[in-house]
Amino acid sequence: MDYFFWEFDAKCREANVIVNWFFPNSKNHGDYQKLNIISANGQSIESSFLNHLQKNQVTYSHVITHFLEICTPFFKTVNKLLSAKIIAVDHNPRPLNGYPLKKTIIKRIKGILYSRFIDVFVGVSNYTVNELISDFGKQIKPKCQVIYNGILLENIRVRPVRNTEKPTFLVASHLRKSKGIQDLIAAVANLPQELKKELTIDVYGEGPYEKQLLKQIKDLKVEKNFSFKGSSPNLSETFYKYDYLLHPTHMECFSLTILESLAANVPVITTPVGGNLEIVSHNNNGYIFQANNVQKLKDIVVNLVEGSKSITQNTRSKIEENFGLNKMVENHINLLQ
Repeated sequence: MDYFFWEFDAKCREANVIVNWFFPNSKNHGDYQKLNIISANGQSIESSFLNHLQKNQVTYSHVITHFLEICTPFFKTVNKLLSAKIIAVDHNPRPLNGYPLKKTIIKRIKGILYSRFIDVFVGVSNYTVNELISDFGKQIKPKCQVIYNGILLENIRVRPVRNTEKPTFLVASHLRKSKGIQDLIAAVANLPQELKKELTIDVYGEGPYEKQLLKQIKDLKVEKNFSFKGSSPNLSETFYKYDYLLHPTHMECFSLTILESLAANVPVITTPVGGNLEIVSHNNNGYIFQANNVQKLKDIVVNLVEGSKSITQNTRSKIEENFGLNKMVENHINLLQ
């Protein structure tokens, strides 16, 4: 989201619109130094913003929230303190099997109590909008709209030719259980021995589930098939080195990783969770299998390694047409009208 924040702020300044950014901490890298950042300094963002309103004679025409819980008392308080247009942007994925009943009921009650204080609900995919309505009630449907996430295409190197036999694979993910990498490890462990000899998967990312994944790899004796590369700050310049992205996630909202991979002309093997089906089309720019289906994932990998299946089309054009950063910024600027 860094590039979006920077570009949104720049476009606002061009239009003589002043933006105050409320972040958990100060940020100095990239173009953050150009932003007017008010740090929460250990407080929640909500508390920091409300304290700012109460201590300063300041008014805002719009209040836009990203990555905050939606339909809470915070929105009611902001509505009382300001005559601003309140816009809540939802980036959050949902659990594969839905929320527990208690949480489902609590969300619906919060929707009844607090959705009236939000003027616009923005989902980053059609999936997200549908989940917002499911969470908080049909009364919010007229106030919902989709604005897809976008990526900076200029930074992404493009793979010119794709191997149709013995392709190369990467994983690019935060290493937590919900990303489903344990399913990939299990699938590789079930491959025929002769195919295992041909396969190494590079894994980019760090996270709390890394130790469990490494133990699983050792227990299943597939150490030679996985190479953990750690976190990489330049993934946009890395995707093009591979033929396919393996993304066996159990939870997703709208994946920037998938967008970046496709923009690099690297097809994606993934699950139909979240907004994935709004980007990936089975047999066209990737392959879809059900989350947790280790056998199906194994079959896809076998077919690709053997060369009996492959994606031949250029996957970048769809991303250029629909998911560029400029389009995302333009759509968010339009919310200010």
